[in-house]
Amino acid sequence: MTNWTRTGAVLLTLLLAAGCSRSMPTFGSSDPAPLTPAPRQRVAARQLPPPPPPAAPAMSENSAFENETDVTASETGQNASSDGQAGQETQVASVSSGPISRNSVLGAYKVTTTGGNCQIILSLTKWTGGYRAASRGCPGAVADVSAWDVAGNQVVLKDSGGSNVANLSSTGGSRYEGQTKSGQQISLYR
Repeated sequence: MTNWTRTGAVLLTLLLAAGCSRSMPTFGSSDPAPLTPAPRQRVAARQLPPPPPPAAPAMSENSAFENETDVTASETGQNASSDGQAGQETQVASVSSGPISRNSVLGAYKVTTTGGNCQIILSLTKWTGGYRAASRGCPGAVADVSAWDVAGNQVVLKDSGGSNVANLSSTGGSRYEGQTKSGQQISLYR
């Protein structure tokens, strides 16, 4: 046994000595040049510019709604004002006559509201006051939107406490228009 121990010790010493020798080839001039470090500059913190304004809806959708609005306004005896407010209210009432389903509202929307443009995503995850909503870059009261639900023929946007932030009515297709509780105009569209 002592013979095996001595042989093991000699082999171990030889292996250690072989690992420490400089008989390994050196990487002389064939080494790649060292990388230059990236410049280290401070990151500037600035406010991002507001998102671009939304694109105008397609003509085919608008022309059908304008004709319907004109007919409805003339039948009810309302005259559209120069800013189009009376016609717009009639349009909302005439187009959104039936109930809206949650599945038809579900998804991502671009938002135009007083103060800027942003995005809102409506999901079917249960949340305080209805279902989960996430707003991104929204100004004013619309920034507080964290829930949504459907009530009859309206989409109701709510804050984290379940209080109403805005009520919107369908104006056809995937477009909803209305007002926030504070009176801001708001439009959701895709």
